[in-house]
Amino acid sequence: MPKKEILITQEGLDKLQQELHELTTIRRPEIVNRIKVAKELGDLSENAEYTSAKEEQSFVEGRIQEIEQVLKQAKVVAENHTGTIGIGTTVTFSVDGDKDSFELVGPTESDPEKGKISVDSPVGQALLGHKVKDKVKVETPDGSVVYEIISVA
Repeated sequence: MPKKEILITQEGLDKLQQELHELTTIRRPEIVNRIKVAKELGDLSENAEYTSAKEEQSFVEGRIQEIEQVLKQAKVVAENHTGTIGIGTTVTFSVDGDKDSFELVGPTESDPEKGKISVDSPVGQALLGHKVKDKVKVETPDGSVVYEIISVA
């Protein structure tokens, strides 16, 4: 069975590659050194530093595997110049007279606090393919919300 592509922006791909580089070249060696130093302290059964370093090592190795898997499946989405909402576009909209904007990104890049909304989210799914001046009704847990598209960049 072929692996599902993970759509991602170039910025998101660059960020993942940078994180992988930092984890493999900086964090991993630091943790190995911490484990070595902790082992030299003796009894590992009551060695909090050793336990802490091993837990961090487990987390870092898991994150490295996760990033490597995403990178194997990643497909960078080309810049969208069609004026329609897609991955990598910044959407400015109005809801009940309040103006706001966000960038629509792949699921691995989602960060609502930084204005990055996943294409897999209900809002992302509803807005995909729409253009300026479209009014899009989105069902949310709190009820229906109408997004009026002001601009797509």
